[in-house]
Amino acid sequence: MGLGRERGRVRAPAERRAEPQPADVTFAGHLHSRQVDALALADATTVTPAAGPIRALLGALRIIDILAEAIVAAALLGELGIVLANVVARAFFQRSFLWSDEVARLVLSILAFVGGAVAYRRRDHAHVRVVLNLLPAPLERVCLTLADIIVVFVAGLTGYASSDFIASSWNERTPILQVPAALIAIPLPVGMALLTLYALVHLWRDHRNTGWAVGAVFIVAIAAAALTRDAWLPIVADAAITVALVLFFVAILAGVPVGFVLLLATATYLWVGDAASLAVVPQTMVTGTGNYILLAVPFFILAGLVMERGGISARLIRFIQALVGHLRGGLLQVTVVSMYVVSGLSGSKPADVAAVGTVMRDQLRERHGAAEGAAVLAASAIMGETVPPSIAMLIVGSITNVSVAGMFIGGLAPAAVMALCLMGLIYLRSRRSGIPQLSRAPLSIIVRAGLGAVLPLMMPAMLLAGILFGVATPTEVAAFAVVYGLVLAMLVYREMGLRQFLRTVSDTAALTGVLLFIFAAASGFSWTLTVAYLPQRLVEILDSVGHSATIFLVGSIVLLIAAGVLLEGLPSLNVLAPLLLPIAAKVGLSGLHYALVLIIAMGIGGFMPLAGVGFYVCCAVMRCDIEAASRAMVPYLAVVVIGLLVVAFVPWFTLFLPNHFGFR
Repeated sequence: MGLGRERGRVRAPAERRAEPQPADVTFAGHLHSRQVDALALADATTVTPAAGPIRALLGALRIIDILAEAIVAAALLGELGIVLANVVARAFFQRSFLWSDEVARLVLSILAFVGGAVAYRRRDHAHVRVVLNLLPAPLERVCLTLADIIVVFVAGLTGYASSDFIASSWNERTPILQVPAALIAIPLPVGMALLTLYALVHLWRDHRNTGWAVGAVFIVAIAAAALTRDAWLPIVADAAITVALVLFFVAILAGVPVGFVLLLATATYLWVGDAASLAVVPQTMVTGTGNYILLAVPFFILAGLVMERGGISARLIRFIQALVGHLRGGLLQVTVVSMYVVSGLSGSKPADVAAVGTVMRDQLRERHGAAEGAAVLAASAIMGETVPPSIAMLIVGSITNVSVAGMFIGGLAPAAVMALCLMGLIYLRSRRSGIPQLSRAPLSIIVRAGLGAVLPLMMPAMLLAGILFGVATPTEVAAFAVVYGLVLAMLVYREMGLRQFLRTVSDTAALTGVLLFIFAAASGFSWTLTVAYLPQRLVEILDSVGHSATIFLVGSIVLLIAAGVLLEGLPSLNVLAPLLLPIAAKVGLSGLHYALVLIIAMGIGGFMPLAGVGFYVCCAVMRCDIEAASRAMVPYLAVVVIGLLVVAFVPWFTLFLPNHFGFR
């Protein structure tokens, strides 16, 4: 999670640990406490308001910040318009914009690199705090300072390397528009420059006292390694991947944001192993964000935020509460069912958690306690990983040959199995605890709530029908989901105005920037693992234990859970799915079934108590103590794991719907 900050000053690490309740949260993809502008250097404790040069610098930084956000938001809205216009042109005029794919690649590049920089300014890039929370305050401060210094180093290195990549590809032309292919990579050095600027601002504002000392030690260490490279290179060259992986884990546990750890590990392997030019880093980053289907990611996120802020999710949850609120464990049961339904609309787990949690928080805290509510919310979010539309499915589909439409259809039943397991546990625990059963809602209330939910419920029906019958691609379906949500929120319910919509677009761009930046960085890291022959080594290990599909499946689940904890979930899929899916085919596993098992295992890691970033999001939404929520999560986590094993070893749950509709 981002660094905790109070308005007007930076909270010391010791203060953060002492607070039993999280601060108020602002939802912008990831959650961060009492969000303040990281460029607000003019606070009274750090600058003198009358200082002319500093005021001029602040003005320049604000202009840069506004321009960066405007560019990303304009790219997102512009691409949304192009996708919708392309559908209309194809449907009514039998024509398609052939150039739209090239424009989409540029837009994705802007969202990933400029949007990633904007997200870093907001402190939306998540980092692992498990070890940091155990350190004494001075040492924690050193680690956080080092994290910003590493961001400066990695961004500068990547920006420098991108100049060679752009220069080498400048004479290449795109097939349709005939513009330099290097234009698609231009946002990369721009984003790296912004990241460097923002990281320096963070260092000056948050870590000025420790920054000089830690920075000097870092520079000396890098210089010493470079000067003595000829001496140690022959010794460690063959173990370059080991060195990169060790550095990867150390940096992750030291609190460096995930995307920058992936870039650091990739650059380390290239330098230590002398495997290729550093130009590989920007090349793989740009290539990794070039898949058209990734446009569905920002569109589904925008649709999810519109649902949350436009009153759509609230109407769905009220209807679900009227239907199942009378079951034993009432509100907890409503939480599970609501997460299943809402997951099928937004595609974004943070959006799902915020949508359901903010509507039900007060009632859950009153009847079941904040910790129990956070635990069920987290377990339900894991369950919802395979409910379409799912960003995890889109990412797997973009980097493998597994059908996105097949995963969308196949993910419904596994999520239902896990939801039933959770609802059964809630029933048994509620009955044992003597929690009274609520009375059934009157028919008039059910009918009224149902009528209010008719229009929102048409959204998942349109999503599935559009994909199932081949009317539109997942990206086009996501674009229409945005339009439909805006019609409901702004025209029908009138709960979202133009200003709130623009703020929602900005928040969408920031969250998309986090995801796509990590995706781009993970593409390079995945390439590194492939070059280091890691897939072949995994096959050799598998052969040594008997080439067993069962052992491979269990090992994959354990590996994805661990990677989901360390890599914030989605990057673990981007790194490991291309390596593991070919092996799964060799041992006789269905690619579609195996991909969904990986997605659920990744979700468990992302919402693992005390470690997963998603779990912190749930605790922040419910405003509860993390330790108490962790204890409450234990039985639900056990049931989720059991549900995953059922899905993993009974492929029928995953495959019967795709097989029925012709997906293999």
